[in-house]
Amino acid sequence: MTQLPPLPDLILEPLIRAALMEDLGTYGDITTRTVIPAGTRYRAQLRARAPGVVSGMQIAEIAFGLVDPQLKVSCHCPDGSTIAAGDLLMEIEGSAASILSGERVALNFAGRLSGIATLTAAFVAEAAGTDTRITCTRKTTPGLRLVEKQAVLHGGGFNHRFSLSDAILIKDNHIAVAGGIRPVLRAVKAGASHMIRTEIEVDRLDQLAEVLDEGGADVVLLDNMDTPTLREAVAMAAGRITLEASGNMRLERIAEVAATGVDYISSGALTHSAQTLDLGLDF
Repeated sequence: MTQLPPLPDLILEPLIRAALMEDLGTYGDITTRTVIPAGTRYRAQLRARAPGVVSGMQIAEIAFGLVDPQLKVSCHCPDGSTIAAGDLLMEIEGSAASILSGERVALNFAGRLSGIATLTAAFVAEAAGTDTRITCTRKTTPGLRLVEKQAVLHGGGFNHRFSLSDAILIKDNHIAVAGGIRPVLRAVKAGASHMIRTEIEVDRLDQLAEVLDEGGADVVLLDNMDTPTLREAVAMAAGRITLEASGNMRLERIAEVAATGVDYISSGALTHSAQTLDLGLDF
């Protein structure tokens, strides 16, 4: 699917190190220390047991390297590769004890992230032939947002904001508390930096009309609208503003929603409902 330059290892290492420390506990891998003779060397192969799009190979490599820098790790399918069941993704050679100690963390990350990339690729395929882009949301696993959003990119999708400080996103509750669409948009025009983009959520066409009339927003989030209403919204906007369809964006709806002409479809399901891709490490 989409192969990207890797993230700096320095950014990823604290996350992976924390996962390894959680798994190794206070005394390390007592099973391996007990049953594997010291100095035993082995070669292990990480293979796909199901088709999909791979993500998390960089993380798996870092995980094995943190356990034992002497391990030789060879990646055969970089992140973003489309894979088939049985494909060889990675080989790890060196201390058998080290491989066994890093196995679970490497597989947890790679399986989870490959599942996200695979589901994203399915959404992207449904929008093929249109200009609509598929994007994720902030509905990510706490602490894993960076790597889960990277997995969305590996699947051919796009990223929404990473945090509350990335952009102004005015939701229905903001509108309710602030007193309406015009007050919030006027507050943005009066106080927001010229470097910050603004998105506002609407769930009715009369609200969209108000946004178009008032100005001050770069993007309108069309929330929980049915397909005919989305089509009307696209006609109303007439290219004057970026439109994002969100809410109830199931895989089976993507093709018809993309056909309405919206610019983006955002779905929390990409990260919160992706099924882990079945990967296995075999000696």
